[in-house]
Amino acid sequence: MLKQNTPHTTACLLICCPDRPGIVAGVSQFLYLLGANILDASQHSTDPREGLFFMRMEFQVEHLDKSALEAAFQEQVATPLQMEWKIDYSDRRKRMAIMVSAYDHCLLELLWRWKSGELSVDIPLVISNHPSLEKECTALDIPFHYLPVNQDNKALQERAAVRLLEEHAVDFTVLARYMQILSPQFVSHYPQRIINIHHSFLPAFAGARPYLNAYTRGVKLIGATAHYVTNELDEGPIIEQDVARVSHKHRVEDLVMLGRDIERQVLTRAVKSHIDNRVILHGNKTIVF
Repeated sequence: MLKQNTPHTTACLLICCPDRPGIVAGVSQFLYLLGANILDASQHSTDPREGLFFMRMEFQVEHLDKSALEAAFQEQVATPLQMEWKIDYSDRRKRMAIMVSAYDHCLLELLWRWKSGELSVDIPLVISNHPSLEKECTALDIPFHYLPVNQDNKALQERAAVRLLEEHAVDFTVLARYMQILSPQFVSHYPQRIINIHHSFLPAFAGARPYLNAYTRGVKLIGATAHYVTNELDEGPIIEQDVARVSHKHRVEDLVMLGRDIERQVLTRAVKSHIDNRVILHGNKTIVF
């Protein structure tokens, strides 16, 4: 009888360090001596402008002692090469929360991609300041938490949201058109762990009716931007963007439809890049492998 192969754990290593000769060789030699099989490797150097080196390396090992691997890597490779690094393992799925208001297009896209297996995460909860999308979540057995927000209870409801995220051990949160500005106190709990999506008219057409304002000005490009949330409103490090050309023949309704379609695609790509550990953050800039 043939013995079935057990799936091996894969690990993904992200590195940022001063650029110098021998970095790839050092990491590769370490993994070779570990008995690891390198599955994918990507690198980027800013030298000579900034003198920095970035790398993403995915590898597979048959027998993995995570603590021993990390301690040995820190001592033998990271410390001598002055590396900032992190490592993630395939045997633990990330836990993604979603926050949403009344617009459903981004939420439904994420849920569909998750249900189809394209997003390898667990979704332990959805938080909303509107009750209208509860049925879509509970139909997939995803707990829906309605936290209405007004001027008087915003801080209270943010604290309630933080408690829910902590209780469900959430790794990161996606704002799928959550139409509330998060306070610095909320954002400080989750640095580099909140992803937002918005149209790319900012700052030219801010406010409640950006597509109408853009139509009135006769814009020729519309698009969307996904980024990590910081205390500077809509100015966090950009993960993904896209645009579509439009003309005088497009009505306001056409712009809205195209804009929402782009938002769905851009947000999905950004979320998948985060899940797959393809994003290295450096200052207010991302390197996306």
